[in-house]
Amino acid sequence: MTVVLDDLGALPGEIWDRATTVQPAPGLPVLLGTLGAALLCLAVPTLWHLSRHLLTIVHEAAHALVAVLSGRRLSGVRVHSDTSGLTVSVGRPRGPGMVATAFAGYVGPAVLGLAAAWVLGRGYAVGLLWGLVVALALVLVQIRNWYGLWAVLVTGVVLVVVTWWGSAAVQVAVAYAVTWFLLLGAPRAVLEMQAQRRRGRGRGTSDADALARLTPLPGGFWVAAFLLVCVGALVLGGSWILQRPLL
Repeated sequence: MTVVLDDLGALPGEIWDRATTVQPAPGLPVLLGTLGAALLCLAVPTLWHLSRHLLTIVHEAAHALVAVLSGRRLSGVRVHSDTSGLTVSVGRPRGPGMVATAFAGYVGPAVLGLAAAWVLGRGYAVGLLWGLVVALALVLVQIRNWYGLWAVLVTGVVLVVVTWWGSAAVQVAVAYAVTWFLLLGAPRAVLEMQAQRRRGRGRGTSDADALARLTPLPGGFWVAAFLLVCVGALVLGGSWILQRPLL
């Protein structure tokens, strides 16, 4: 019993040591291979449907974070099997806080991808993975439906397995693949939302339409704003990742 308690007591220190250890920059084949894997997830419908749950989790987490930062009270987060999601917060129905909360969703994965690219540029691939695990744990306590609970748990378990038992090469590859996926998937999600609006599916219920109701600007303006932020993050984050690969 004492040995187990000692091991548990040493666990935070072990995690901290791993997270703060600098990993060498990967070679160009790893960078291009992880980029290819991310593009494959975007291109193959079945893979896109499965991997898009990660974007949905980040999307809803961004809504939740900005809602709390703007003084709203968070009521819960839902993630659905069709990859849609819902974040409910309580507060003023209009105003800057509500606008910021509505805007945060689609740009959330792009901003996280950009931050991840910055962290990777400093060699903290394992630290990035542990940061994502902590973020998922915070989202988990706000989940209010069974499918969302399953989706967040599975994602978290995969990351824990990689960060604790994976080799250094696997950890670095997964960190880069996740970063590429966030950067590339963010603009794809915006384009997908706009395509649904054009077909009349979800019109009036999208974040762009919610912002149109909250501001004098039309939904198309907000779609363009989402896309501008996401593409900008992709260009900047991608340039950071590809800046100094080892040959």
